[in-house]
Order: sequence, then C-alpha cells, then structure tokens
Amino acid sequence: MASLKIILRKKAAPDGTYPLVIRITKDRKTSIISLGHYIDEKDWDNKHQRIKKSHPNSTRLNNMLSKKLSEVSDKFIELQTNNTDTSSRTVTNAFKSAKDGTFFKQAAIYLRQLQERGKFNQHSADAPRVERFREFLNGSDINFQEITPVLIKRFKAWLKGTRTITERTAINHLVVIRTIFNQAIASKLVDAKYYPFGKGGIVIKFPDSLKVGLTIEEVNRMEQAELDKLPNHARNLWLFSFYFAGMRISDVLRLKWSDFQNDRLFYTMGKNDKGGSLKVSSKALIILEQYKRPNPKHDLVFPDLEKLDNLTDGFTVQSYIKARIKASNEQLPNVAKAAKIDKDLTMHIARHTFGNISGDKIPLQMLQKLYRHSSITTTIGYQANFIHKDADDALDSVIGV
Repeated sequence: MASLKIILRKKAAPDGTYPLVIRITKDRKTSIISLGHYIDEKDWDNKHQRIKKSHPNSTRLNNMLSKKLSEVSDKFIELQTNNTDTSSRTVTNAFKSAKDGTFFKQAAIYLRQLQERGKFNQHSADAPRVERFREFLNGSDINFQEITPVLIKRFKAWLKGTRTITERTAINHLVVIRTIFNQAIASKLVDAKYYPFGKGGIVIKFPDSLKVGLTIEEVNRMEQAELDKLPNHARNLWLFSFYFAGMRISDVLRLKWSDFQNDRLFYTMGKNDKGGSLKVSSKALIILEQYKRPNPKHDLVFPDLEKLDNLTDGFTVQSYIKARIKASNEQLPNVAKAAKIDKDLTMHIARHTFGNISGDKIPLQMLQKLYRHSSITTTIGYQANFIHKDADDALDSVIGV
C-alpha cells in the first residue's frame, strides 16, 4: 500500500509561506501533488497533518485537505482494483489527469489536438457537435460515468426535436461523444465498464445514403458546354477529379507540376496517405494546358491556393481549401444549366459519377486501387450504390420488361 501524507514543503515562496502538498510514497519512491495553497510554517501541525486554528481559514482549508487526501486514496484503490500499475508516479499522474476527467475538458483537448494536427474539416464539423451536446446539458459539464445509454438516446431525440437534421447527422454527433469517451478510457480517466457504446449499449450504425452520379452522356454535355471564365474553372476542377477516378477535390487543389512525370500523375491521397500513380489521359492534358504559366507559386497546377504564403500549416490550408470548394460549388449550377443537367452538381459528385459509370465494368480489386480505399469492404459498400443490373434483372424476371 502506498503511503499518503499531507506535508508542508520546505522550500518557501517569495512571500515566506510554504506550499501544502500530498506526498505519495511506495517502494521507497515518492511523488508530489500540489494542493495549490500556501501557509505560514507556524500554522501547520505536522503530527496531525492539519492546519492549526491560528490560521484564519483553518476549518475550510482542513476540509479541503481531507477531501483531496480521500480523492487520491480513492484513485489508488481504483488503480489497484483494475490491476493497474500503482507506483507513486502512476497514482500522481492518474490523480492529476482526473482533474481534466470531465467530458467537456476532454472535448477541449480533443478539439485542440485536431487543430494541432491540421484537421480543419474534422475540427469545423466536430466543434459544433460538442457545443450541441453542451446545449442539451444546459451548459453544464458532465462526468463520463453519467453518460449512459439512456442519456445518449435522450440527446439524439432532443437533436431531432429541436432542429431539422437527418439520421446520419444525428449519428455523427454520437460518434463524437464516442471518440471523446474512448480518449478518456485510453487516458485512464474512466473505467471501460462505464462505456455506453457497443454490445449492451448504443450501437452506432450509419443509415444507407443515396449516391447519385452523372451518366456518360451528361459528362459529355458538360465537356462540350460553352462557359464563362469562372464556371469554366469550376468545370475543369470537376472534370479533372473525374478523369482521375474521382480524385478528391482537396487533392486536386494541392497538385503540383512536379507530380506529373512521364505522362503519369504521382500523388498521395490526403485522407489516408495512400500513394500511387495514374495515367494522364488526353482529356486531362487539355485541361493542364490551360493552366501552364511561368513560375507558378508553390509549383501548384491550379491557382486556387496561391494566395497562401506557405502550404505547411495544414489547418490553414484545409480551411482555405474548404472556402475554394465552396466557391467552385457556387459556380457548378451555371455549368449544369449550360450542359442541360437537371441533377444537383457539386465537386464530390465527380467521385460518384466515376462510380456510377464504372458500375460493374471494373473488377472490385482494381476499383479499390483507383479509389485508394484501405479495405475492399469499403469499395464493395461504395460501389453497391451504382450496381443495379442484378436487381433490375431480378425485377424483370417477375414482372417482365
């Protein structure tokens, strides 16, 4: 068993007072937890580990000392019960971490880490989701043990009852709570037995989403449409994405001239860092010719990110990419109108269009490579949105053509 004792440290502060600390000793090793209070040496009863009545706030401070000592003792017992390392340093670190053990303190850490890693898109999506959970709780913080399956179901119902959102949007809110809960478990701030997700709790399952792409005829009309400068640039970005198997537009905007070698494009997907190369088609070359210019800033093919002084700040780059995608999406209705396309047209639809036109013509293993999916299961699920032949044949066999 560790020895827990409140002591007055011998090193005085500039004003002559001494700091109160909890000293943890185990296996002849010690660690210290500061209590954040300083008193005169004459006011300390070392034998009974109490502040003497000579101190004006002795009663209040002694209650605080008893509470803190009890909390450290409880943390030690919890670690011991869970067969966790109970060295003095581990107990100290676990107690210090517990001060940040509420949901919104951990949420702040989670969001800060996203920002530090340059994950602007995820940060901009998850920060409002955290705030909606705070709104549901009337602005108060909450311990992880209090986040039960019942509470989560109430939160989901509250979301749908207070705003017009889809099932997928509601589920995305629960995913954020789950992610932060997992972070707390990994940091040993909460026991895994309180985990409210998975078997016996809340099972997160995303609803099927409808993915609609253009037909090859609609793509042909888009290629041939007469357009002004801004819609033409939006069309070029869209088509360039489509010509390279639905490359994500965020990757298109980052492309550099040095990525093109020997009539091939070599690039690494930003989402999962998967690399590879693709043949540069004659249609893609026609677009590239439109953007050749002397000394392009940062060696960028497309000029959208040239306003930035450098491309090393991932958070700023992603933020600006989001703005540029929005600007292009605002031009795509003009493209659709000129091409006589009556479908909603966005940059991401280029990826769906490649899936729609490829259908079941390309083997799944090759599609996995083209899409840069980490798992063939992801490819199967994605491509299932665009393969209709078997279902159509089954229907025709019953009701006729």
